[in-house]
Amino acid sequence: MTITVVIADDQTMVRAGFAALLDAQQGIQVVGQAADGAEAVDLVRREKPDVVLMDVRMPQLDGLEATRRILSPARPLPHVPRVIMLTTFDIDDYVYEALEAGASGFLLKDSLPDELVQAVRVVAAGDALLAPSITRRLIEQFGKSRPTTPRASLELNALTEREREVLTLMGSGRSNGEIATDLFISEQTVKTHVGKVLQKLQLRDRVHAVIFAYDAGLVTPAS
Repeated sequence: MTITVVIADDQTMVRAGFAALLDAQQGIQVVGQAADGAEAVDLVRREKPDVVLMDVRMPQLDGLEATRRILSPARPLPHVPRVIMLTTFDIDDYVYEALEAGASGFLLKDSLPDELVQAVRVVAAGDALLAPSITRRLIEQFGKSRPTTPRASLELNALTEREREVLTLMGSGRSNGEIATDLFISEQTVKTHVGKVLQKLQLRDRVHAVIFAYDAGLVTPAS
């Protein structure tokens, strides 16, 4: 199946470069380009892409607000895409908010071509784009500015004790292999638990499980 992509960036050369690279890949098709966030929202509604490459800083409507509008549960679209935030800086002030808004990860604009292509494929497959090491850095960087009082979460009651353990380790940035070692279970069993955690908590991917674990008080930036 072909992965359809929309590119939103206010720099014409960036859009054109990304589009040329992705269109040259087997199984990937760029179905639209937007120069600002408002145009991106309209384009996504019209074209129903699988993946959106969304620049953080754009005129009219920035990438963060555009992502909120595209992924808002209050205004669900018939087809909900995966959103990759494009950022110039290694850790951007908007990244954590973008992930909370529903984005599936972020990518540096100066990433290698192969990294961009792989990012689109990974996110289209339903996986989060952030490696565990980057997840740890995000939690350390942005967790310090989050509310110190954990939110009460009745949703946690839906998890078994083992699923809660897995969620806590995910929140600490542990990979499936590391979780398997810590809990003395197979990696396949970890994958099963991760899937159940995402399903029960209605989370889009692993990154949002990390955010949930932090907000629920299961982990802290120092964990």
